[in-house]
Amino acid sequence: MLVLMLSATLSSPQTPDDKQKEFAVHVEKAQGFLRNKQPALAIPELLAATTIDPGNIEAQANVGVLLYFQGKLADAIPHLRAALEKQPALTKIQGLLGLAELHTLDFDSASKDLESAFPQIADPKFKVEVGLELVGLYTQTGNLDEAAATIAQLRKVAPANPEVLYAAYRTYTDLSSESMMALALNSPDSAQMHQLLAHEEIKEGNTNGAIAQYRKAIAIDPKLPGVHFELAELLNTSQDEKVKKEAETEYLAALATNPMDEKAVCRLADIDAAKGNMAKAFDEYSKASALQPGDADARLGQAKMLIEMNQSDRALPLLEQAVQLEPTNPNAHYRLGMMYRTLGRVDDAKREIDLYKQFKDVKEKLRVTYKDLLIQPNEIRANEQEEK
Repeated sequence: MLVLMLSATLSSPQTPDDKQKEFAVHVEKAQGFLRNKQPALAIPELLAATTIDPGNIEAQANVGVLLYFQGKLADAIPHLRAALEKQPALTKIQGLLGLAELHTLDFDSASKDLESAFPQIADPKFKVEVGLELVGLYTQTGNLDEAAATIAQLRKVAPANPEVLYAAYRTYTDLSSESMMALALNSPDSAQMHQLLAHEEIKEGNTNGAIAQYRKAIAIDPKLPGVHFELAELLNTSQDEKVKKEAETEYLAALATNPMDEKAVCRLADIDAAKGNMAKAFDEYSKASALQPGDADARLGQAKMLIEMNQSDRALPLLEQAVQLEPTNPNAHYRLGMMYRTLGRVDDAKREIDLYKQFKDVKEKLRVTYKDLLIQPNEIRANEQEEK
């Protein structure tokens, strides 16, 4: 960015000839030092040039930039500000000014300049730097909504940047905590509060406690969005068949509350497939796919049922769609690889099986990485639920 800002040729000031010549001499010396990568020596020359013509935008901007990158932030500020006052469209200059003000503890000025510059910055690296500092300012002042909005923009610019991702995690965590506290203070006995408490119990691995909170939420509001599906998902993790049957009931309740609940339809299809009801399961997967065309699991479910019903020719395009919709789904790659092998498409089969192994290994590494961090949930059993 330093090179970009110093690339412009400094214009001569409109002063008498002697001053004009003196100005040109200082500029020429500064440019020579910069060509030789000696920015510290260029600074006095540019300072002298700004003394001769304080209104010269390029001189003020360039010396401000050099002072900034030399770590002389307080000295840089008046020069950056002078350039910006003459030409408000200097977005990068305003961004640097905001950063300098921030690190010299002028938070009000920093906030105004960073807010103004951030949306206009095109350079991804500089945009991330300015955006992260802006998020920090918003967080310090408790303005979490603005912090989250800024994070959303940063994730579009740098979706894999670890600093951005961590800032997102911290911001969303703080926003979640704030929302939880507000809900607890304003509606402590609401269905939503019990649903929230269920989520917290799940984080702690207390599945029975979570189920109890879901039941309280349902007792208060049986039509509470998402509550039946969330309870069903929890019950469905049990190895107890009686509990699994209850999960099916909750999936049906979720669907009764919201007929567009594609995930509930897909889970009911899974259950029917496990029971051997292939035709019914296929119809349910098809319904789920129609409700949400982007769901790879629904397409994969359709394909699996067609294969079970000896209609492999119809399954192939569905498997190909599944891997397009979710390229990292190892199961979809495996099924497609097996299908290609059956059809004699050896190279295609090898490619898909290789992808299956690749994504399976990645998911296994992630599982191992997070294993020690995760609290293992309690097993859910029917007799324990009856006691409650």
